[in-house]
Amino acid sequence: MSSFAYLFERFPSFTQTFCYREVLEMRRQGVTAPIYSIRVPKDIPADCPEELAHAVCYLPEPDALAAEMKTFRLLGRYPWKVIQTLRGWGKRPDKGRLLAAAWLGKRLQKQGVRHVHAHFAGIAARTAYWIKAFYGITFSFTGHANDMFCETDFPVTLGDLVREAGFVVTEADFSCRWLRERHPAHSAKIHRVYNGIGSEAFLERNPAPGRPCLLSVGRCIEKKGFRDLIDACALLRDRGLDFECAIVGGGPLEESLRGRVAELHLQKIVTLAGPQPQEEVRRRLSNAHGFVLACATEPDGGMDNFPTVIIEAMAAGLPVVSTRLAAVPEMVEHGVSGLLVAEKQPESLADAMEIILRDPVKARQFGLCGKAAVTERFVVQVTAGELKNLLENAVSKRRE
Repeated sequence: MSSFAYLFERFPSFTQTFCYREVLEMRRQGVTAPIYSIRVPKDIPADCPEELAHAVCYLPEPDALAAEMKTFRLLGRYPWKVIQTLRGWGKRPDKGRLLAAAWLGKRLQKQGVRHVHAHFAGIAARTAYWIKAFYGITFSFTGHANDMFCETDFPVTLGDLVREAGFVVTEADFSCRWLRERHPAHSAKIHRVYNGIGSEAFLERNPAPGRPCLLSVGRCIEKKGFRDLIDACALLRDRGLDFECAIVGGGPLEESLRGRVAELHLQKIVTLAGPQPQEEVRRRLSNAHGFVLACATEPDGGMDNFPTVIIEAMAAGLPVVSTRLAAVPEMVEHGVSGLLVAEKQPESLADAMEIILRDPVKARQFGLCGKAAVTERFVVQVTAGELKNLLENAVSKRRE
């Protein structure tokens, strides 16, 4: 199937490992689609195969793209609709999406590409929207979390994307229901495809000797709930538990979180390890006694939807403690593969963490059940195959 192309805002990116896993599996299943990225990532994953990274075609930088488009437009190399839309755009935001679509759509036409699939309902999807408007090349997109949950003031809205897309994918039943409820006229073309992982890439659980360690991984942003986790660690210390907690990840709240650790005198218990390469994350998952992610809703409605790191922890055989937010209950079955509590409740979080720390037999059973669930429901071979079927159907319709 060569008449479909991938379009990303940034690819491959360390913070979106699920994207390049999907592309790799697609290629393994025989899908050799061209890959376009609007921007060059600053955080290419260390374990991303060179041949995949080299297969990506990057669009020109914005200034170069605008200059090239101006020259080409004067030469009349673009459809009249492109020129007309650009002339009438004025000072409205997001003009870069029109320029990128005009530039890329022409190249996709030459390649015989009939359909584009974008990840996230953001820059890539809005570019695909304009590619369809200018060149008639259909598109679809995978919506993830805040790209759907948080409203924006861009001229092309989420509703516009859903209406014009050939189909829409989202990564959980929770977000699938959320989209269908808001866009009932298009509910039939909204599908759930879980983010998949290659469970074979994760080491078997092998807890390190000494003080038990709880691990958390994610960007230092509000929706990850790290402040609640730190507060829960203070409660466990006050209850007399001897343990460690490592938080892996960087971000805008990192220094604030370090301040909270110092304020609560937790320097000997809580470590903020900063961002780490995937191999180190895997090693830490293998050596940990449990995994905690205190997902929380942000003031603007932003939240995690399907935090893939939970699946990675389950693949490593770890018991998981998290919150009953969005799609987390689809991943972690309370009392079977882990424990779920209400969001923004450090005391309840501490209670669940205490069970994991005090009852290693139960913790191990949770981990075994979680690993089995990953193998059954969340492996990338299955999830990429589901998306492949949707894309094949979309391309087939274009041929009819």
